[in-house]
Amino acid sequence: MNAIKKRSFLKGGVIAMVFISLFACEEEVTPKPSAFLRLDYPEAIYQTEEVDAPFSFDRNQLAENVTIKTLKAPTRSYGVNIDYPKLKGTIYLTYKDVEGNEDYLKNYLIDAQNFTQEHTKKADAIAGEVYENKAKNVYGMYYEVNGDAASQAQFYATDSTSHFLVGSLYFYAKPNFDSIYPAAKYLQKDIKRLMESITWKD
Repeated sequence: MNAIKKRSFLKGGVIAMVFISLFACEEEVTPKPSAFLRLDYPEAIYQTEEVDAPFSFDRNQLAENVTIKTLKAPTRSYGVNIDYPKLKGTIYLTYKDVEGNEDYLKNYLIDAQNFTQEHTKKADAIAGEVYENKAKNVYGMYYEVNGDAASQAQFYATDSTSHFLVGSLYFYAKPNFDSIYPAAKYLQKDIKRLMESITWKD
């Protein structure tokens, strides 16, 4: 085979290899990593909610229903439910009057902390954040929960003498963090904003 024929043969071989590689690449299937479903929720617009109870707070306008009821307890107590039908979730608030009784306050704090600890069994992680607002006399803790726990966020807040409030976020569906992740992250911001906006009514 002379030099010209060798060059033609090699050139044709290279071209053939390129075509084979291109067609082979088109048929190759590359597995893609799993990802969370992206859901777009509207930007939160907050307004002050004046419920018939000894406190007020900021509520996202996306919440369609706010209900309140008086609870049976040794002290003046209220339950407030903030419903998000579109996100299939509810923020539950429970208010208890401390009445200047240190034993009441101690018991309320223990109950709130035990409630959060109950979720560690199924949670992947729980992050706690201390909250303090001296101007409004509001002190407490905010907890964010990741994993297949029943509640994805909780908090408690008090002025240490008269007021005690606990809050928790729940979804209607059976806990599955992958499926509720977008809604959980959205409502975690709402419940934190709620806590940070609490104003006591003396």
